[in-house]
Order: sequence, then structure tokens, then C-alpha cells
Amino acid sequence: FRRVLFRSMWHRKFDSTYTPPAGGRGGGTLCPGGQTAVPAIGPGAAAGQYTVYAVSWDGRLRQINLTDGKDIAPPEKFMPANGKPYALNLWKGIIYTASAQGCGGVTNAFYSFDLATRRTSVFIPAGGGLWGRRGASISPEGVVYLGTGDAQFVPENKSLGNAIVAVKADANKQLQVVDYFAPKNANWMWRRDLDMNVTPISLDYKGKKFLISSSKECRVWVLDRENFGGEDHRTPLYSSPLICNDDGAWDAHGVWGALAAWQDARGAQWLAVPFWGPVSRNFKAPIEYGRPKGGGVAAFKLEQEGANWKLTPAWMSRDMDMAEEVVVANGVAFAYAAGEDTTQVVQDGAWDSPTGPRLGGGLDSGAPRRIPGGRRAELVALDAATGKELWSSGNQITTWNHFSGLTVANGRAYLGTFDGTLYCFGVPSVAPAAKK
Repeated sequence: FRRVLFRSMWHRKFDSTYTPPAGGRGGGTLCPGGQTAVPAIGPGAAAGQYTVYAVSWDGRLRQINLTDGKDIAPPEKFMPANGKPYALNLWKGIIYTASAQGCGGVTNAFYSFDLATRRTSVFIPAGGGLWGRRGASISPEGVVYLGTGDAQFVPENKSLGNAIVAVKADANKQLQVVDYFAPKNANWMWRRDLDMNVTPISLDYKGKKFLISSSKECRVWVLDRENFGGEDHRTPLYSSPLICNDDGAWDAHGVWGALAAWQDARGAQWLAVPFWGPVSRNFKAPIEYGRPKGGGVAAFKLEQEGANWKLTPAWMSRDMDMAEEVVVANGVAFAYAAGEDTTQVVQDGAWDSPTGPRLGGGLDSGAPRRIPGGRRAELVALDAATGKELWSSGNQITTWNHFSGLTVANGRAYLGTFDGTLYCFGVPSVAPAAKK
């Protein structure tokens, strides 16, 4: 692999109808403002044309020509301003997203925008954790899934905190709840701030319709989409042991990135789980390249055992500094270490430390404390079947990554970093040998 040089084709700075209120929360690590949602791309009006869908800071939906960056439709009201929407997803003419952390005073919710009718919809499940990195997951049946957090699970009071909530657009294009699942320890998780913060994976395998997800608690749930959590909404097909986070910590531990699923040439179904912090003392894989301290990637096979299903550990990577999203292409599992200071609990400070004595234990997610503690990101390519390291960016990336994600397309891998740099890595072209 090598770095590939490329040039900017176009860029857009959106106008805004939003004026931040005086004395408001302001920007910061949790609520940075600006454009926070990863755009979606869909077919345009004619063959070979494509439209980029994005949400600007003021909550309006933008539709842009991929070729030149020009508007192909006027901005449309979609959601409240400054709500920190997460990644957009497009399915059968409807754009979906979700908001989180109560940014801008906006209630955390699912949002949809029907492109044909220009009708928006919102569903509020209660909670503040609707922040799956890749946005909502959409099944082939058109059901939209996402985890929640920061609220109790009390379904009789319509509070679906610390759960995976399923909604679907009805005949009037309005989102309605169709199902939900919560672990049996959901309210214990809520008290420890162990949000259901991962975009679920919807997949079909051997005639079964699965939904697979994880959380900051650092275990994986395998669910049946046709019998979601059973009659009590709390019984998965399978619940894994802890992969990490033996201490039940709510920062710098657990699964915060995005899972990956793929089938190999033999038809086996795989799952890769990136995690932060030390691997669990009790987790073991038949192939291990270390016992990670700062994070790593664990891979599993989804297997049937009689009438039951389970995840069987297959391999575990070496130590990776805050392992994030995994993307699998052509038998290669691309993953990256974010290198970010992900602590939110203030640590004790010694009397002779540069900042002076400090009694830790309080919450401080502020940029002045966390930015200086950032390190450097690292992109890694692993053999998807064995976890063997094929390549690493080493020290080529000079700073860290925060939630911006990984993209792999056309033989290249893209990763953005905190300093505004977009790195592109690819395999060098080999010129044909000259004839003698």
C-alpha cells in the first residue's frame, strides 16, 4: 500500500438559517455544531447521474449533483437545527437519520424524509443515545433499527431507553414503532451509562433473518428479526460473553465503532467487532496476535448448533489504540486505531504535575482537556480469515481520528483526521514488463 495523491474536485459551504442562541450550550466535543451527518449517495435523474444527500447545520436537507457540487433541488426543512444528526441512509426514496446528545436542545429521535412527497416524520423513543456511527440500519423489509441510551427502559411508560428500537414508515410515510429489544440488564446498563451506541447489522443467513448489535458494555446480541427478543422483548437468540470492559466503565472501554459482517467463499458467515480498552480476561480466541490493552478487533463465525445459534470466536488482532470501524473487501479486513483520548472521567493529578494537584472522578469531556491527549491514528489491513496483519500505515498518519469513519472503494482506503487531513491509501499500479 502507498499513499495516493488526489485533488479536490469541488467543495460546498452551505448557507445557514440558524443563529446560535446567546448563552446556549455552544460547541464542544459532544456537540460540535456544523455538518455532523455523513452524506448518502443515490441514483440521479438519469443513468450515470448521482445525487449527494446532506444535512446542513440548520437542519435542512441538501440535494447536490455529485459531478459538480451544484444544487439539484432547493434546500428542504428536515429536522431542527444543531441537532447533531448521524449518518444518513437512503432506502427506497426515503432518507433516514437520528439525533443524539440533546445538542441544540433538540429531542433525540429518528427522522425520515420522503423524497417523493417531501414529507418528514419523527419518532421519539426516549433517551439520548441514538448515535450509531453509521446511522440507522435498514432491513430488506424496510424496518429501521437503532440503539438508544441515557434513559430507563420502561416500555409501559413509552420509555425505550437502552434498547434497540425498530420503526417503519406507514402508508402516510410516518414513522411508527413496530418492535423493540432490551437486554435483561438494560436499566443496570443505563445507570452505568453503557449506551446501546452501535449501528446494528441486518443480515439474512441460512433462511434466518438476523439483527446483530453491541454496546459500550462490550457484548454482542444476535436477534431474530421475525421474533425480536421473544415474547418479552428481552430474549435474544444469543448473547455473547464480554469481549472487553470487565470493569463496566462508560468511557474509553467497550464497542464504540461499527461492526462488519461478510460471508467467505465457503459460505460461512463472519462478524468483526472492534473495541476500546483491554480485552476481557475471560475472552479467548483460537488465534490471537496479542492480548490488547488499548483496543483491538475480535472476529467470530455465526454458527448453528441444533436449533440454537451462537457466535464462535475465530481470531483476535494485536493491540490497537482505540480500535474503530471495520470494513471488509476482497478477503481483507480494514480497521483503524483512532488514537484519540477517549477518557471522560477526570483523572487524579499529583501535587507536582504540570497542571497541579487535582481530585479526579468528575466528568470532563471538554476539548481543552481531551485534544492535547490525542495520539495518532493507524490504518491496518488484516487477513479476514485469520486476522494476520498484511499491512499497516505505521507512523504515516500524524494525528488522531474522532468518529469520522473509514471508507473503502475502488481499491483505496480513506480516513480523515482531526487536523482536517483526508488520507487515501491504495495499492500501487504495476506497469507491464517491457518486451525484450
